[in-house]
Amino acid sequence: MTATTASTSTARTHRAGADPTASGTAAERATGRAGGLDATSPAPPVLEARGLSVGYDRDPVLRDLDLRIERGTVTTFLGANGCGKSTLLKAFGRVLKPQSGEVLLDGSPIRRAPNRAVARRLAILPQTPVAPAGTSVLDLVMRGRNPHQSWAKPWTAEDADVAEQAIAATGLTEVAHRDVASLSGGQRQRAWIALVVAQQAETLLLDEPTTYLDLAHQLDVLRLVRRLNREQGSTVVMVLHDLSLAARYSDRLVVLHDGGVVADGTPHEVLTPAVLETAFGLHARVVPDPVTGAPMIVPEADEHEAGPA
Repeated sequence: MTATTASTSTARTHRAGADPTASGTAAERATGRAGGLDATSPAPPVLEARGLSVGYDRDPVLRDLDLRIERGTVTTFLGANGCGKSTLLKAFGRVLKPQSGEVLLDGSPIRRAPNRAVARRLAILPQTPVAPAGTSVLDLVMRGRNPHQSWAKPWTAEDADVAEQAIAATGLTEVAHRDVASLSGGQRQRAWIALVVAQQAETLLLDEPTTYLDLAHQLDVLRLVRRLNREQGSTVVMVLHDLSLAARYSDRLVVLHDGGVVADGTPHEVLTPAVLETAFGLHARVVPDPVTGAPMIVPEADEHEAGPA
């Protein structure tokens, strides 16, 4: 699948191809996994919302939304509190039922697919998950193998190997037999990510994976997410609050506001002063990150924050 450039950001329809900043290697591997397609046949998006309205009770948080998630990319949902970031992620993960419209997984309605089949292709990590008391890292990660089990296929040596590889990939081998509750915040979050890695789903949905972590542990988690994308071809969709970190570790940003999408594209396309003002009510400058060149947000100072004359 050839990556095509998304059109410029503000309030646009999401029918474009893969974001041009996606890792070429990851995208090529992901295209190969689609199966049965020749080089001239584009694979369907791994996830797609068509005319999606979704919310709680009878009030839609998002209305008539169209959005495509391309294979092998890292997409981050941004927006002010209550704008629908987690709601959209839950709709993609079949945790919330749409009020109208449709969610497609690999081109087919996700609502029609059996639960176990969905879990083999799509893994979702909710906000602040809690492990049962006395659960070791290995025990937790082994739960990621549940979608691959059946009465005719109980736990196997292969499942144990996959779990151990997921633990190694997330840098937790030395604490594999420790209680999850005894780990640091960053280690705990990596243990949960190891669980979704062991699930061997092509697509990972991560709802605020850096919540409550200090900056060092946030970087730790996001570097791991990017490594999974580049080395394993995982498609990642996540919700973040830190705009500068989202710009650094994402191929594509989708900004939600007032029930829909107000900006969609690469970090450089999306993170503009106008979008920040519209979506966040934030007066800020956008400057290059001195390390990566990605957009970095610097809020304007008010009269109480100004330095000495």
